[in-house]
Amino acid sequence: MPPANAYKRILLKLSGEALMGEQGYGIDAGVLQYIADELVRVHALGVEVAIVIGGGNILRGKTQAAAGMDRAQADYMGMLATVINALALQDALENAGLVTRVQTGIEMPSVAEPFIRRRAIRHLEKGRIVILAAGTGNPYFTTDTAAALRAVELHCEALLKATKVDGVYSDDPMRNPEARKFSELSYRRALNMDLAVMDSTALSLCKDNNTPIVVFDMMEPGSVWSISRGERRGTLVHDVQDEEPRWAE
Repeated sequence: MPPANAYKRILLKLSGEALMGEQGYGIDAGVLQYIADELVRVHALGVEVAIVIGGGNILRGKTQAAAGMDRAQADYMGMLATVINALALQDALENAGLVTRVQTGIEMPSVAEPFIRRRAIRHLEKGRIVILAAGTGNPYFTTDTAAALRAVELHCEALLKATKVDGVYSDDPMRNPEARKFSELSYRRALNMDLAVMDSTALSLCKDNNTPIVVFDMMEPGSVWSISRGERRGTLVHDVQDEEPRWAE
């Protein structure tokens, strides 16, 4: 009998940049294999996993818009980049022995299912990994917001945001050696301090629906497995009565 887990169903938010590895662009096959191996361990616990993936390793709509492109057009291009990543991740996961489904916010039936909430929930209940691409299907919304929306829609018990650092800090730890890491903080504190947790729309959506967020380092082996088991990793953003943040030791 598998051990008891803290979470039965999670949503994992992966950035497109995470797929680059040490490359400056594109998809690193070694990183895909690493993520697949990590999720095999999580799946073996009986945890239901949905994934929202970004596209910044290929194209970021916001960057193109800043260069003069129409923002909506740029965002749609960014959504297509997330579909490329989703298909690559699907291939890696299935090669590792997992059953997956890709669902997209923009209909493209030749390569994926459209996002249908009840169908996605059924896939999760059957033990399939559901990869959600193309964001919300609408321009002007980030993949962080898509992750928060899908987590709420699919009744996920936590949103796990994978990053390159091991949590949320008071400042950029790469630039400021005095930056301190938060162990826990409230949604309100994260919003008021304008911390780089998620964008304000995503944070507010999680706050309004009481969906806890765990910000952690995906490249730390066993991190998703440990969080699913209830171990403390990274920074927990949730609804706490005490507005004072708790610092990591």
